[in-house]
Amino acid sequence: MAKKLLLNSCLVLSFIINLIFEFRVHAVPYDHTFTHECLAKPLKPQYNGGIVTNSELNEKLKGWAKFGNANIAHGESNGGNKYIIASKRKQSFDSFSQTFLLKKNKLYTFSAWLQVSHGKADISAIFKTKNGYRNAGSVMSRKGCWSMLKGGLVVNVSGPAKLYFESNNTKVDIWADSISLQPFTHQEWKSHQDHNIHKFRKSSVKFQVVDQHNQPIPNATVSLKHRRDGFPFGVAINKNIIGNSAYENWFTSRFKYTVFENELKWYANEVQRGVEDYSISDALVKFAQSNGVSIRGHNVFWDNESDQPWWVPGLSSNDLRAAAEQRIKSVMNRYKGQLFHWDVVNENLHWSFFESKLGANASAVFYEMASGIDGDTTPFLNEYNTIEQSSGGDAAAPSLYLAKIEQMREEGYNGHLGIGLQGHFSDPNLPYIRAAIDQLASADLPIWITELDVKSGPNQATYLEQIIRELHSHWAVDGIIIWSAWSPQGCYRMCLTDNNFNNLETGNVVDKIIHEWAHTADLPGTTDSNGVFGASLFHGEYEVKISHPKGGEYSSFQKISVLPNEGVQDMAIRFEINI
Repeated sequence: MAKKLLLNSCLVLSFIINLIFEFRVHAVPYDHTFTHECLAKPLKPQYNGGIVTNSELNEKLKGWAKFGNANIAHGESNGGNKYIIASKRKQSFDSFSQTFLLKKNKLYTFSAWLQVSHGKADISAIFKTKNGYRNAGSVMSRKGCWSMLKGGLVVNVSGPAKLYFESNNTKVDIWADSISLQPFTHQEWKSHQDHNIHKFRKSSVKFQVVDQHNQPIPNATVSLKHRRDGFPFGVAINKNIIGNSAYENWFTSRFKYTVFENELKWYANEVQRGVEDYSISDALVKFAQSNGVSIRGHNVFWDNESDQPWWVPGLSSNDLRAAAEQRIKSVMNRYKGQLFHWDVVNENLHWSFFESKLGANASAVFYEMASGIDGDTTPFLNEYNTIEQSSGGDAAAPSLYLAKIEQMREEGYNGHLGIGLQGHFSDPNLPYIRAAIDQLASADLPIWITELDVKSGPNQATYLEQIIRELHSHWAVDGIIIWSAWSPQGCYRMCLTDNNFNNLETGNVVDKIIHEWAHTADLPGTTDSNGVFGASLFHGEYEVKISHPKGGEYSSFQKISVLPNEGVQDMAIRFEINI
C-alpha cells in the first residue's frame, strides 16, 4: 500500500513537472509588431491567425458568415492577395463575422488588416458576447492600401462570441485580411511581462573582487543599498503639501518625480487678466527642488473651453492670440530649465477651443513657441481614453493619436514631442493596453503615463497593481505618474492614503512595487572561487559594499549606476581590497 501511494505521488509530481516544462517550452511569445503605414499588401497574420479559421481567406469564405444585412464576397487582387468584402451596408454593423468560444480566464490579442472601397473610414472590431459587446480596437482605414488594426479584449463570462466589424460610414465597403485572434493564459501573459522586465528594465551585473595583487577574493560579501530608481515613478501633488509635514514625509520618502495637480494651469496663475500669481506654484517648485524631485509641467494651455480662465472664452480672436502669447512666454520663461516636460496643449484631440478661435494649426504654433522658449524641456501631448478603453471612434484612439502627430508635423512643427497617456481606468483590458502602446510606440517618441488612477470600487487596488505591472513591463513606456494628489475632501478619483497619511490598499500596492524595484532577491551574496558574484539588477543608482571574509575592516565602497546594457552581455564592476 505504501509503495502504491509512493508511486502515485511520484506520478503526480512527474505530471506537475511536465506541465511546468511544457509551459516553459511552449508558452507563445507576445508579438509587439505594429506598423501605422498603409501598405499595398497586408502582412501575414500575427500568430498565424491564432484561433481564426481561414485567417488569410485562402479558402474562399470558409468559416465566415454575413453579419446584419451586408452582402459578403471573396476578393482577390492582381497580385494574388485574397480578402473578404462586405458591401451594400445599411447599418454600421453590417459586415462579416466568425464565431469563437471565448473563456473568461484568458486574455485575447487581436489584429486585422482593413481597407475600404473609397475615401476613408474608422472601423472597429467588435465581439458580440452573451452579456454585451466588447470593442477590441479600431483603425482609420483608406482606399487603395491596407491599415493594421491591433487591439485586444477580455470577457467576464465564458461562451460564444461573434466577431464582426463596424463603421458608422455605411457608404463604404469593408475589406479585411490577415485576421488574428490569439488567446493567452494569465501565466503566459505574466511570462511576457517578466521577459520584458528582464530585457528592458534590468541589467546583468558582475562584481569582481580582487586584492592588491590582482588575485581573486572568494567568499567576499556583496551588499547593495538602492538610492534612486532608473525607471521614473511618481505621484501628483498639490498646494496641500506645503507646510504639511506628514504629507511631505509620506511623499518624499517614496518619490523623486511629480506633477502639480492644478497649480500650473492658466486658470490658477491668471485669475484676472493681466494679474499673474505664481506664488503657490513657486512654493511647490521650491519644495520639489529642495528634495531632489523632478517636475512635469502641466499645463500651459487646455483645449477645453470650460477649463479656461473665466475671462478667456469671451475674447476676440486677436485678443485671445495676444493673451495666449503672453501666457506661454510668462509661464515657460519663469520655469525655464526647471521642468523636464511640458503638456503644452492639454487634450487637443478631444477638444479644439484654440483651433476654433486661432486656426486649425493653433497647437502646432504653440508647440513651436514652447520649443523656442525652452528647448531643453520636452513638449508633450496629453490625452485620455487612448489606453483606458477600446471604444471605437474615441477622439484619442491610438490611430487618431498617431494621425494628430502627423498633422502637427504637416502644419510645420518638427521639434521634440512626447506622447502623454493619462490612464484614468475603470476595468482594465490588459491586452488592449499592451496593443495600444504597441501602436503608439511606432511613432518612436517618448511615452509617459501621466495621470494614472483607477475608479473607486472593491477591486481598485487589484486593478491598480495589474495596470502598473503591465505598463512598467512595456518596453516603450518611459515613466509613470500616479494622479493621487491629496486633499482633505478626497482625491480626484483615487487616494493612496487616508487623511492621517496611513496607506490605503492602493498605497500598499504602490509601496509593494517600489520595494520590488529597489531590491533584488539574490542579494546580499558572496563571490565564487574566481572572486565573482553576479546579479540581475533593476536600472538605477546603488551604493555597493564589498566585505572581505576576514572582517569589516577590509571593505570597499562604491556608488554605481546600473544602465541598459545596450547589447553588452554583462556590466562588469571591479573592486580592489588591500589586505
